[in-house]
Amino acid sequence: MGCIVALANQKGGVGKTTSAVNIAASLGILGKKVLLIDLDPQGSATSSLGVSKKTLRFSAADLLISGCTFDSVRLRTSFKGLDLIPANVSLAATEFDLIETEGGEAALRRALAAVRDQYDLIVLDCPPSLGMLTVNAMVASDGVIIPMQCEFFALEGLVQLMTTIKQLRRRYNPRLAIVGILATMFNNKMELATDVLAELKRYYPDQVFETAITRHERLSEAPGFGMPVYYHDKNSPGAAEYLRVAKELLDRV
Repeated sequence: MGCIVALANQKGGVGKTTSAVNIAASLGILGKKVLLIDLDPQGSATSSLGVSKKTLRFSAADLLISGCTFDSVRLRTSFKGLDLIPANVSLAATEFDLIETEGGEAALRRALAAVRDQYDLIVLDCPPSLGMLTVNAMVASDGVIIPMQCEFFALEGLVQLMTTIKQLRRRYNPRLAIVGILATMFNNKMELATDVLAELKRYYPDQVFETAITRHERLSEAPGFGMPVYYHDKNSPGAAEYLRVAKELLDRV
């Protein structure tokens, strides 16, 4: 049975989608069969894989609400081992539909129950909020990766997110675990960044990924070309860093 991992952080701009896309692609490069599910109405993970959000016939919204079959929604990408459940702005209304639906918090878990064994890993890219789409991801998942920038206010947000995860574990999903905390946009020349990373490792010694994702031009520009950074420039630091994170993820799960 495939392992389901959500990338979640209620704060936007922390490299969550970049990490979801590049971890999923790196797992494919390592020989795993991977499904990436875009649960963000902005559809950034979808466009980062070169898929046009405007021309989608079906999206994650149809999988969650409309009873559309998994095979109708799934897209085969041109990247090794990687399939996609895409998203666009139609997913925004799904948030309200899930609230009004009995058992709406478990819609994604039900949708994936019959297909999760087709994959080694399923990676969920959550929106930058703690709404029903993120709740669905947490209820469906075995574990959570928390991407976060190494800045002061990120530590406060991390405490809030940890509390939410504990509540969801108690109420809906007792198997939900913290897979790891991933430092993103890291600049080792900034004293604040190194101090925050040191604090993270002090308070969460077993949960911080060994590799921090640093800021690099190739990583930033890859989504504009509609591809993960490895396919944009496999010799770039970002490609190497996400491959190391993917290998560590396989050890952790």
